[in-house]
Amino acid sequence: MTDYERVLEKTEQHLIALKAAGIRFLGVQPETLAGLHEPVARPASLAVHQPLAEPIRAAARVEEAVVIASPEGLKPAKDKEAAMRELREKAMVCQKCPHLAGSRKNVVFGVGDINAKLMFVGEAPGADEDQAGEPFVGAAGQLLTRIIKAMGLSRETVYIANILKCRPDTPGQSSGNRKPSGDEMKTCLPYLLEQIELIRPEIMVALGATAIEGLLGKTEGIGKLRGKFQVFRGIPLMPTFHPAYLLRNQAMSEKRKVWEDMLQVMEKLGLGISDKQRGFFLKG
Repeated sequence: MTDYERVLEKTEQHLIALKAAGIRFLGVQPETLAGLHEPVARPASLAVHQPLAEPIRAAARVEEAVVIASPEGLKPAKDKEAAMRELREKAMVCQKCPHLAGSRKNVVFGVGDINAKLMFVGEAPGADEDQAGEPFVGAAGQLLTRIIKAMGLSRETVYIANILKCRPDTPGQSSGNRKPSGDEMKTCLPYLLEQIELIRPEIMVALGATAIEGLLGKTEGIGKLRGKFQVFRGIPLMPTFHPAYLLRNQAMSEKRKVWEDMLQVMEKLGLGISDKQRGFFLKG
C-alpha cells in the first residue's frame, strides 16, 4: 500500500468513527476548504519508499476541519444536556434584535426530548407562547399536541421549536401576530441550527410556509411543497400546513392532507401504523 493510499484509508476510518459516534454534520472552515481544493503535486512514482508529504498534509487538513469546524455539533452525547443548557442560557439573554427583546415577555427556546427522533419547527411565538415561555401552547399548539398524540407520540418524546425565539412585536396592535422579517429570521436562525445539531433528529417537520422559508429559503408556497420530503442538512424534512391554518380552514380534506404528511413521517420513522390511523379524516 502506498503512502497516498494509507492517507485515504486513515481519513475514511476517521469519518467512519465519527459516524459511529452519532455525528451527522461536519462543518468546514472556508480557509480549510480552499486548501483542500489546491492541486497536489504527485511524484511520477508512487513507490512506498517515496513519502508523499502533500497528501499527508491534505489529510491532516481534513482531520483538522472535522475537529475544529463545528464544536457544538461534535459534542459527545454525555455533554448534550450541558450544551443545550448553555445554548438556552445564551438565548434567554439575547439582545440581537432590540425591538423584539424590548417587547417580549419571555424567550421561547424550545421544549421536548433533546434525544428525539422527530423535531417540529414552527414560525415564531404568539401571545400565548410569549406569556408561557413555551412553543405551541395556544389554540394552534393544542391542535399540534393532538396531532402528535394521534401519531402515537407525545410532546415529551418529540422536540418542538421555532425559527424565532421571540414573539414578533406588533406596534400599535393590541392583539394578533405578524410574520417575522427576513432579517429577524436570519439573526435568530443560529440558535435553531445549534439545537438541530445537538438533537440530531432523524426527521424534521416544518409547520407552515414561514418555517420552510426560514430553513430552506423557499417561497413557493406551502401548498406546493407540502407532502414532499425536502432535505435540510442531510435530514429529511416534511413541509406541512401550520396548525393555525387548520383552525381557520376546518375542511376535512385539509385535515386529511396534514395527516397524510404525518403518515409519511411515521413510515419513515418506522412507527407502526394501524388501520384506524390510516383511516383518519377519510369519508366513511
